[in-house]
Parts: sequence; structure tokens; C-alpha cells
Amino acid sequence: MSTDLPFRHLAVIGLGLLGGSVARAAKAAFPAIQVTGHDADPAVRERARAIALTDGIADTAAEAVAGADLVVLCVPVGAMGDAARAMAPGLAPGVLISDVGSSKAGVAAALAEALPGHRVIPAHPVAGTEQSGPDAGFATLFRNRWCILTPPVDADSADLARLVALWEAFGARVEVMDAEHHDLVLAVTSHLPHLIAYCIVGTASDLERVTQSEVIKYSAGGFRDFTRIAASDPTMWRDVFLTNREAVLDMLGRFNRDLTALEGAIRAGDGAELFDHFTRTRAIRRSIIEMGQDDARPDFGRSDHNGDT
Repeated sequence: MSTDLPFRHLAVIGLGLLGGSVARAAKAAFPAIQVTGHDADPAVRERARAIALTDGIADTAAEAVAGADLVVLCVPVGAMGDAARAMAPGLAPGVLISDVGSSKAGVAAALAEALPGHRVIPAHPVAGTEQSGPDAGFATLFRNRWCILTPPVDADSADLARLVALWEAFGARVEVMDAEHHDLVLAVTSHLPHLIAYCIVGTASDLERVTQSEVIKYSAGGFRDFTRIAASDPTMWRDVFLTNREAVLDMLGRFNRDLTALEGAIRAGDGAELFDHFTRTRAIRRSIIEMGQDDARPDFGRSDHNGDT
């Protein structure tokens, strides 16, 4: 538990899994910090009040951010601009604005347009689960996970240092990179796998010769992992694919070429090519485990609720 407060008053806009986890992590790391929150959905606000998710739940975004020295937007990336405009009247001079969206160049552009003159440092904690809503958040979601910060070139170094300190206090490992580079990397490590999962699960449910009950009954571990990913929040992922369109299409094109090559090897009965390919991919899995991004347990470390977005 840290005692040095990098921020005095945190406002969280959007109280789902990530917003709830940010609020809980902040209170766990800094008991003295003031945390206020807002969600556009009245039912979510009511539930957040019932479980005392933050020190106060405001009915408007502008009320929630009043007096805050840090605002973290935890809304779908497609809603960033609207959320920023809604809170703008309540922002204090000198407040730092950040977010948790999984595409960064589009978010940076939307926030710059909606909040001219304000200090903005976008962020992406690479963590999540398939759950959603204010009850889904937990303080340890970010522990031993990466948080990528994508500051603009003119970002204040003191602001960046304070934001790094906050995420490190949450237990995250912090990396700083260019927004466009982030979007390309995450397109292949997160966005494309989600797109493939949505496609595979959809294909399985649409097969007329195999009923849905049989797909569920005979599902193997691989398919079950795909269904976990495909159960992720549909609004969030719709917006991710639309805001990171170019990078996703680039990676999807490369994937399709590789898939065609594997199809050709199967058609040709080229066992050597298949074996070489599977050997290379097996090494990637081992590297991920060695870097601490997962483990070798039969449940793939999923029992700790950590995933990625």
C-alpha cells in the first residue's frame, strides 16, 4: 500500500468492470484519496451507490469531475468524445485527463477535439474479464498486468510521472509508447484474437448439421476459451474494431494469408510444414509464460480472473 498520493481527487466516468476496478484499486492503494464516479446509465449509478463503489456517485459527469485533479474515462472508445463533452463544464483548471480504452490514436484525437486546452495522457491497462457492470470490478485486476501510456509529444513530464506512479501503485507494469504503435501491436495481440473468437463461436452456433446443444455438450478446452473471449462486452468491442479499423484490417490481412498457407499445407498433406509451424507457435506460448503474462496451469491461470482487453 502506497502512502504518497499522486492525486488527491480521482473522478471515474463509466462504472463498469474497468471503472469499478480503477475505483477499487485507487482506494486500496491510497485510502485517503477521494473517488467520485458517474455512469450515463441510471441503473448503473443506482447499483454503484448501493455497493458504495466510490465516495460519491454523481448524476451528471460535470458534477462527478468537479474539483478532481485526475479524471479517468472508462467508457467504450466510441463514446469518449461524448463523455468528454458532458464532463467539460465541471473540469477544474490543471486537471489531468486519462482513459482505459484499448485503442489509442482515435481516443487521443477524440479527447483533443472535445477538450481543447486540457492536459490529456491516454492509457490502456491490458487487463479485463468477460464480466461487466459495477459489481464486476475488483482492486487486483491490474496486478502484474501491463498498462501502456501513450502521452502526446507535448505532455508534461510531471503529469506522466504521477500517472505512472498511480498505475504502479495498482500493481501494473507500465510501458510508454507512441499511440499508433500501440494500436498496431494490440491489433494482433488482443483485437484480432477477439475477432477470431467472435467468428468461431458464431460459426459453431450457425452450423445447421450440429445443434447448439451438441456444440455446448462436446466443447473442448480450446472452444471453451474462445467462448470466454466471445462473451466480452459487445459495445466495447464494436467500438474497438471501428476506432482501430486500419490496424485491425492490416493484421486481419496478414492472418488470412497465413491461414491460406496452412490450408494449402493441409490440402497438400505437407506434414513437415504443419509441424514446423506448430513448433514455432509452441515457442511463443512458452515465451509468454516466461514473461509472466500467463502460467502453465491447466486452467491457464484464469482462476485469478485476469484476462486482457
